Amino acid sequence: MRRFFLAAAVVCFCAATVGAQTKVTGTAQCAKPEDQHAIAVGDLPDHSLVVEQAKCAWTKPMEIGGDKSKEGVSTATDDVSGSAFRTRGFHVSTMESGDKFFVWFQGSGTTKDGKLEGQKGNWGFTGGTGKLKGLKGKGTFSCTASGDAMTCEVEGEYELAKK
Repeated sequence: MRRFFLAAAVVCFCAATVGAQTKVTGTAQCAKPEDQHAIAVGDLPDHSLVVEQAKCAWTKPMEIGGDKSKEGVSTATDDVSGSAFRTRGFHVSTMESGDKFFVWFQGSGTTKDGKLEGQKGNWGFTGGTGKLKGLKGKGTFSCTASGDAMTCEVEGEYELAKK
């Protein structure tokens, strides 16, 4: 019985440490998309599909493995219907060291008079370069309008690949 308890305790400890992830937060300021194309679907008034790309700067950097995020680019597709939209896309950020991390994201939001009011959603790391190769993790984001730009609060967890 004592041997079973010890074995069970070791298994529980190992399971807790293997999946250990580090919390991460950050704030990104993304400019108005420089490149944006909208195509009317034609089925309903105000229904269009949009592809866009925007540059972002980390005003409160995400810190991953001792390195800090500096800037990035988000590329997305949006399904816009009236004042509501759903978005899916990818983000590539460059760290102070020059390493990069890659993220997928999806969410939904609202517009007013053709301008973003806000959006929320989920994201996940798909990898990275240099020390961030094999980066895993996920989280949530919430964005609000800030003039022609948007400010996004990001939070989640990450795990770096073991070397």
